[in-house]
Amino acid sequence: MVAETSAGDLVRYITPGGLLLMRQELSRLLREDRPAVVEIVSWAAGNGDRSENGDYIYGKKRLREIDRRIRFLTKRVENAIEVDPATQAKRNRVFFGATVIYVDESDRETSVTIVGADEAVSDRGEITLLAPVARALLGHAVGDEIILRTPRGPEQIEVLSISYPSP
Repeated sequence: MVAETSAGDLVRYITPGGLLLMRQELSRLLREDRPAVVEIVSWAAGNGDRSENGDYIYGKKRLREIDRRIRFLTKRVENAIEVDPATQAKRNRVFFGATVIYVDESDRETSVTIVGADEAVSDRGEITLLAPVARALLGHAVGDEIILRTPRGPEQIEVLSISYPSP
């Protein structure tokens, strides 16, 4: 499903669940967090000297952080390419959204799920589509042996299984 594209395009790929989470965060920031901070800053500004007013100084800093995150999320959501792994037709190959179990030279099995750059959580075994392991696995099938370039040098891994979410 993900053909050989530039890294710039790969950053835009996201699962439906990841896109939903980004939209929810953006909505929360716009409807709840930002208005609450604006209210605090307005109240603090009315208390006089702003140069030594901790509520005002912290509030303005927090407002800048929220605005920066809103700009980031807005751009990401607008430019996102939503890809539903459940609709993958070629389920015998590794593409975006696949959960892959592979074994390394030390016979250590690792399970990874390839997701978008903005949604990967390593504690859940998710890796970004831009990760070296993901890039090495893309397009391969069960039984394929792949040379993975690591900081320690080349390492051979073998794909044991590939799965996708149910449609």
